[in-house]
Parts: sequence; C-alpha cells; structure tokens
Amino acid sequence: MDAASTAEQDEIRRTLRELLTKHSGPAEVRAAVATPEGYDTGLWHRMSGTLGLAGLALPEEYGGVGCGPAELAVALEETGRALAPSPLLATAVLTAPLIAALGSERQRAALLPRIASGGLTCALAVPGGSLALALGLTGDNADDSWAGGGRAGGVQARTVEGRTLLYGEATQVLDGHSAGLLLVAAHAGGFARSRTVLVLVRGDAAGLARVRLPTLDATRTQAAVQLRDVEGELLGEDPPNAPAGVLGALAATGRTAAVMLAAEAVGAAGAALDRTVEYTGTREQFGRPVGSFQAVKHRLADLYVQVEAARSLVYCAAREAGPGGLALAAALEALRTVAGETIQLHGGIGFTWEHEAHLYFKRATADELIFGPARRLRAHAAAGLFGEVAA
Repeated sequence: MDAASTAEQDEIRRTLRELLTKHSGPAEVRAAVATPEGYDTGLWHRMSGTLGLAGLALPEEYGGVGCGPAELAVALEETGRALAPSPLLATAVLTAPLIAALGSERQRAALLPRIASGGLTCALAVPGGSLALALGLTGDNADDSWAGGGRAGGVQARTVEGRTLLYGEATQVLDGHSAGLLLVAAHAGGFARSRTVLVLVRGDAAGLARVRLPTLDATRTQAAVQLRDVEGELLGEDPPNAPAGVLGALAATGRTAAVMLAAEAVGAAGAALDRTVEYTGTREQFGRPVGSFQAVKHRLADLYVQVEAARSLVYCAAREAGPGGLALAAALEALRTVAGETIQLHGGIGFTWEHEAHLYFKRATADELIFGPARRLRAHAAAGLFGEVAA
C-alpha cells in the first residue's frame, strides 16, 4: 500500500487545520462546550457549509462531495487534533450512511442534501447505551438483546392506524440533545416475531424529551432520549428482508465508524505528543531542557512509534477496507498512553484544570468507555478475521 496521501487529502488537511487553529484552540473549545448546543455553531457552519465536511463522503447526486473513507478520515484526524466539538461524527459517520443505505429514494432526496449542506444535524439513538455492540464493534449485533429483544425495555415500535409510534428510552446518544433528526433503533413485532427497525424522528416531535447528560469528556456531548408514543417514520420501504438489512447496515456503518473514530483518536494522540515534545524542549531542570535527558527521549520516542503505528493502521483500513476494529483498538491504546504521559511529563502543571492535558486524557478514557474497551475491539476483530480465513 502506498502510504503517501493524495493532493486532495493534503488540501483537506491543510485547510481544516488552518481553520481549527484559528477558531478551535483550548479556550475556544472550553467556550464551545459551555453553549447549549455543546459546540460552536458558527464553526460548524464553516466546516460543513464552506468546507463541505458534512457531505464529504456522500454521493454528489445528493449534494455531497463524493469522496471516500480516506478523505473523511483525514478530516476526523484534524478535528481530533483540536478536540473540536461538532456534530460531524454523529451526523456524517453514524447516521448519514444508514439513511443512504436503507432509506427510500424519497427519504434520501429529502434528507441527504440537507445533511450535506450542514443544515440538518443527526444522531443515532440506540437503547441501553450499547452503541458499540449495535454497530458490531465489540460483538455480533445479530444478538439483538442490545435493543431490548422485544421484551420490556429498550425502544418498542408499534403501528397504530398506519402511524409508527415509539415508546422507550435511549441513553448515551451522541449529540442527541441538539440534533434536528434522530434515527432510533427500535424493536417491532413483539417478542415472538421481534425484529429491529430504524425509525426517523424529528427533533421537535411531540412526546420526545431530550436531556443533555454530564459527561467525563465534555467535548463529546451525550443525551438521554425518552420517547412516549412519539410518531416517527420507518426508514426505507420495509421489505421482507428488513431485519437482516438493518443489522447488516449497522455492522457496515460500524466498520467505517471504527476507522473514523481511530483517525480521531490518532489526531488527538498526535496533538498531545506534539505539545509534550514542545514543552519538554523548553522546560528546564538542572540547567538543561527536560527533553534532553535520555530517559525522557526514550519515552517520547516510544510514544511516537506507537502513534505512527496506529496512524498506519488507520489509513490502511481506510484505503483497503481493512479491519477497522483493530485500527480503533490500536488508536485508543495510543491515545490513552500518550495522554497519560502528557500529564506526567508536564509535571505539576499537567494535573491542573487550567491545562489542556486533562482534555486529552478524558477523551481517551471516555472513548474506551463508549466504543471499547480495546481488548474487546481486538478480540472481536480477530475472531472475524480468523473466521474468514477458516471459511
């Protein structure tokens, strides 16, 4: 595989880094997460409207740019470097691909151009806080107990006089409190003939209650979503093979999402490492820079190797449709290790609330809680690989 990036990817990286350097520094990030939306809406409109990030991987016929996973991974790596809070992950990575894959032509034509322009933000609502399992990252999502399995709990869908009504709740919904559109995973058919369906719900639908949750990582907002006989619209035309189609589409989205999350983590790890190298080069102890001590050099060199190895896995998976779970496991471990060393090598200041080191550490910890842990990602990905070889 040629590891060199294309001219288009270099331009995406350069343009986005310039924008985020100006408008998403540590002070701007803290201000953005304190807003009701949890992100800078002005910056989001620049990212989505001016730069076209929301529609980067969407087909041109729906107003998208028509790029591939590698270009989207470059964008996610840059937003990860800045820890920029935005609806990019929830909208463009988790929800839009499902609408494109399963939606009817009418639904795609109505929703995807609005998503591509940045005018419509979306969130994927999965019951029980089991997003990683629903996407097939840490286990086989065919065991749909993650969505309630037709029993009490989860989100139940029923048809009343031709209308689809939802009852239940979902937690840990990324950007769920502010999204203009929710895509809700629900169960239909009761316990005996239970099946998983995806239902579109407007953000202003009657009976819908959304509460922003306090989170460890304030740069990645989460919400609790309650649905009390909320009317929605079934995604797609509901053919006989809909259950297999829904679970397959969720797993396919999960494979791509794993690569994008890994790119985000690699970007954050790279930025934390850059800050640490810069600090140890200027901080003096015993009359010389801390970074000149051999022990510190070795620690920084080990971190660099780990980050670059994870980055190679990310772009290999993006370009060659490789195992996203393995790339995500490596990236999460790299971010966790670098974030911990960032705090240690910054000394006393690294432990303070005022320093941004804790933001990287919280991102590393929160991502493993939501999408991992790394050992389960690696175990499930390896099981899939060995299964394919045996077959």
